[in-house]
Amino acid sequence: MRRILQVLLPIGILLFFGVVIVLILASKEEPQQRRYAPPSPEVVVRKLVREDFQITLRSQGAVRARTRSSLIPEVRGRIVKVSPNFQEGAFFEEGEVLLEIDDSDYLAELAMAKSALAQAELELQQETARYEQARRDWERLNPGVNASELTLREPQIRQSRAAVASAEARVATAELNLTRSKVTAPYAGRILSKNVDVGQYVSIGSQLADIYAVDFAEVRLPLTASQIGYLDLPSIYRGSNPSIKDGPKVVLSTAVGGQTYSWEGRIVRSEGAVDERTRQIFVVAQIENPYGASVPGRPPLKVGTFVQAEIEGSTLEDVFVVPRTVYRENSYVLVVGEGSSLERRAVETVWENDQNIVVREGLMEGNLLCLTDVPYALEGWQVVANMEGAPKKSSMMAEGSPGNRGGGGGASYPDEVLAKLGDKMPAALKDELVAVKASKDFSKLRPLMGKIASWAAANGEEMPPNPMAGQPRG
Repeated sequence: MRRILQVLLPIGILLFFGVVIVLILASKEEPQQRRYAPPSPEVVVRKLVREDFQITLRSQGAVRARTRSSLIPEVRGRIVKVSPNFQEGAFFEEGEVLLEIDDSDYLAELAMAKSALAQAELELQQETARYEQARRDWERLNPGVNASELTLREPQIRQSRAAVASAEARVATAELNLTRSKVTAPYAGRILSKNVDVGQYVSIGSQLADIYAVDFAEVRLPLTASQIGYLDLPSIYRGSNPSIKDGPKVVLSTAVGGQTYSWEGRIVRSEGAVDERTRQIFVVAQIENPYGASVPGRPPLKVGTFVQAEIEGSTLEDVFVVPRTVYRENSYVLVVGEGSSLERRAVETVWENDQNIVVREGLMEGNLLCLTDVPYALEGWQVVANMEGAPKKSSMMAEGSPGNRGGGGGASYPDEVLAKLGDKMPAALKDELVAVKASKDFSKLRPLMGKIASWAAANGEEMPPNPMAGQPRG
């Protein structure tokens, strides 16, 4: 008996669990199947036309002065006076006296130089009188005979003339040193930094201040080799002037105090070498009168300001300008072809920026460019094309109008569902559909239609055809 139990008990346990598993599998509900709701087939299109496109090259750089100098004295002495404009940030005009050096020594040198000149002129006059007297005496005593230079005192008169010339040079030097004791501005400019002040002794070669001119400002702008190809710059060869007359226009902009200001200038030259680290070429933009109040309310363009630059480039003729947002996988765009179906067109760009791409080949004039972001972009997908700028169709549930993408049906579609399935569907679904239709809260219509479609599929019912459901072409 015990042995029989040892055999039958495991068999009974296996049979019991087998029956339980069969019952579980038999009672499992079939998963609900959701019908595929294709996206709205309505798309916005634009008719392509060839046009001319003005290229704008973008770069950036820091403002610098066209002319910058170190102010250095040419005489030594103690500074006795400085101009009110001799301070950092102050403006000055060409020829303005910025500081004065004690000129007492140079006045004394000038007086001594003038005294020496007077003495040399007196000696020259005396030698000239001796020369004339010696010439007359020789002609009277030795008629017809040439006299030697020494007899006529010609070396002595040449020495006197040289002494006068030397004295005149010393006077001119003394006058020049006296003039140099007043340090004047070489051009209209501004003080960047100063190193001296009243009472300080300076010697020849001491650096008094750093100054820069304010007539022009320059910005060094880096460009890539491809950008340079679209910039109208003449080639510079040996022996030619590197300056460019009437170069491409450039607009510089920067933000000051939350507002953006701009200045217009021109490209005046390009540098003669390619940067070895970045492989870029630098062009120089020049702005006239950067500190002038030419535009009311606009601040001056200060040296050191970082600016964004937009340079006028070449003009591309007979091209298509396409929004960058419709450029897919950097290789193709979608157009609506014959039969209102989507077609892929491979294109090659000749220029592109953050907003547009410029295409010369791959498209034809009159093509309808699809501007709508179609999720799957199936080749041959039939769509309803609406021209860009045309009045939009009214939203879902408007009388007699097709629904928008959010609902997946037209205004009469809920009525068709109620008419066909209203008596068969659960009361909860029917009441919800009637409530959504009455409230016109169309954002709830699409998910509700999905629930009704799931119920219909689970119960072998057929939904009425959706008039807005696009179908792929076979």
